[in-house]
Amino acid sequence: MRVLVTGGAGFIGSHVVEALTARGHEVAVLDALLPSAHADPPPVPDGRLGTVADVRDRDAVREALRGVDAVCHQAAMVGLGKDFADAPAYVGCNDLGTAVLLAGMAEAGVRELVLAGSMVVYGEGRYACARHGVVRPGPRAAADLDAGRFEPRCPDCGDELSPGLVGEDAPADPRNVYASTKLAQEHLAAAWARACDGRAVSLRYHNVYGPGMPRDTPYAGVASFFRSSLERGEPPQVFEDGRQRRDFVHVRDVAAANAMALEAVHGGNAGAFTAYNTGSGEPHTVGEMAQELARAFGGPGPEVTGEYRLGDVRHVTADSGRLRTELGWRPEVGFAEGMASFAKAPLRG
Repeated sequence: MRVLVTGGAGFIGSHVVEALTARGHEVAVLDALLPSAHADPPPVPDGRLGTVADVRDRDAVREALRGVDAVCHQAAMVGLGKDFADAPAYVGCNDLGTAVLLAGMAEAGVRELVLAGSMVVYGEGRYACARHGVVRPGPRAAADLDAGRFEPRCPDCGDELSPGLVGEDAPADPRNVYASTKLAQEHLAAAWARACDGRAVSLRYHNVYGPGMPRDTPYAGVASFFRSSLERGEPPQVFEDGRQRRDFVHVRDVAAANAMALEAVHGGNAGAFTAYNTGSGEPHTVGEMAQELARAFGGPGPEVTGEYRLGDVRHVTADSGRLRTELGWRPEVGFAEGMASFAKAPLRG
């Protein structure tokens, strides 16, 4: 296939380009090289194989889609940002950008899409109460977080809850601006698929890490924050009590999932939209990740600060069994191995 990768010069996008090329596909890149993701912009080839332009630029998108069979949409503004003043930028980059891209695909007759989704669309993960079964706790109150009460409680009886794995059919409940835009991207993709006989897949990424992560930016992931601290000789600063659960998945595994999803969607059912959780299947706490990374780097151990970000959720780890069963994808990089290699891997910026 000839595949257009939006955001193909970015952290995940560049690995997707490598994975697709290794599997024999022809790849073109569209990337705006935004400073928030590219402090030191990498080269993007001009002409047929690469375009430096914003995905919101209708003319640039129209030109980039010429001769394309499928699109892998990675371009996005990620993370929680600085504060709510970032909301227009998130909506513009993520939702308007996706709408312009999908409109261009409709015009060009491109009918195959893989979207970089996110597990943040779930809000909190799956919880079970000993008395009330599976429950969905509401957003955590600032007063509880200030007092160090980080664990959500049962909304019916107030008892402690046990976190579990959330499946793709769980109700969406985005808890911050970024999460809201990622859910809107999925809704736009599903509407496009129905209206244009398209075929769309959203890969709901967990916490992706690996070589090429951007450093020293409020839009980077927590693994990058910790690595940057260690490079400065400082201990990683772990928020809350460090016991919040996440699934840290290596970028090479995520890139492979994108390549397999593109091949699977090729010739699939018209009008279909499918979401797949994309995680390693090895939940760990943020504190464990910081400790493992510090050990592998040879730097100071993490400090648990008790600080919090109001838009964060406590636990979210998803069941990626559907992706394994339906597409045959298997993550190859384990937690210890991945953190050991990431401790010495180059970062961007």
